[in-house]
Amino acid sequence: MRRADHHPSRRTFLDVTGAMMAAGLTAGCTSDSAQPGRHAPTPGTPGTTPMPVPAAGRHQAGITVPQPAQPNLLAVVADLGATVAPGPLLAELGQAIRTLTAGTDTRLLGLQPGDLTVTVGVGPRLVRTAGASLPGAADLPRFSRERIAPRARGGDLLIQICASDALLLPVVAAALLDQAGHRIRERWRQSARRGTNVSVGKGLTAPRNPLGFIDGIVGPHTTAERQRDLWLAGPPAVAGGTLAVLRRMELDLPRFAALSVAEQEAVFGRRRASGVPLSGGAAASGPQLGAKTPDGRYLVPADAHVRRAHATVVGVGLMLRRSYSTDEPAPGLLFISFQNDLRTFTATLTHMDTSDALLSFTTTTASATFLILPGFDRQHPLGSELFG
Repeated sequence: MRRADHHPSRRTFLDVTGAMMAAGLTAGCTSDSAQPGRHAPTPGTPGTTPMPVPAAGRHQAGITVPQPAQPNLLAVVADLGATVAPGPLLAELGQAIRTLTAGTDTRLLGLQPGDLTVTVGVGPRLVRTAGASLPGAADLPRFSRERIAPRARGGDLLIQICASDALLLPVVAAALLDQAGHRIRERWRQSARRGTNVSVGKGLTAPRNPLGFIDGIVGPHTTAERQRDLWLAGPPAVAGGTLAVLRRMELDLPRFAALSVAEQEAVFGRRRASGVPLSGGAAASGPQLGAKTPDGRYLVPADAHVRRAHATVVGVGLMLRRSYSTDEPAPGLLFISFQNDLRTFTATLTHMDTSDALLSFTTTTASATFLILPGFDRQHPLGSELFG
């Protein structure tokens, strides 16, 4: 694999990886919120072993499974060489993912895979080679409050690695990048982590974001909601896949922390401690956007994040949203959303851009969108329906 000029050599990378392991460095990924009736061990709890997650299936793992959520993520964004055929490369990566998640790959260096998942997406340039009208063929537009270097915008390939064991992340990434060899060139990577999930009612849980608020409460939680808003129904080559948006943001934590709790809650439109909307009710219930005080003021301010990003107000479907805390290259978050229509994200952010109190505390430093390929198995290699 050819590296970007600012990346270290493979030997240096492996040396750094070893130092990371020795220091016990943790980073972060997860699946979506726990569903009612699920009673799996909590990842990371002493004395428990995360359950293996099969790589094969109609959908790729790492989106709605496993449950409960993994805390660690590593996202790697890369480009394919101009003459590289996507089909054979994706098939090889899929096979490597199967052996890595099964624990039979010697490149795991003796580590147990546990709930390891690897999710692969392809960028708009590659999708357009298969069909200009396919979902995922459109590039993500530019928005305000961006400071993005050229190599941190777009990309041909996304490899999302999630696990309860943070030591797996660089090891699995090294194995997959070695499998790809010189056929791909890395653009950027980001390690991130999620906090402990807290209950928000209705059998659902969600973690806190770096600003201290419970994040990801609203989403397509039921099977019907996911069929409607998450999974692609067609064409056949992409059925069972979804569209991902990846955005890395720096947060102005000191300026946000200088606000009073009431001012912070007005930014989000929810109580910081409980996640309950300022209009009342339960955390898992949607805000009552029309609710007012006796003197006629909205309980949820006009520029509150929950109002500006509300699917009904924007006129779009639900997105499966996840935020992960980052330390490098700056304190902030890695935002990932999954949806079956890119407009769900673009229309929401456009609506937020005009008047969302939260955005004034963010600066986006990386941005990309990917078609997350449908699931795969031995008979149907990864990407074969699209690039076969």
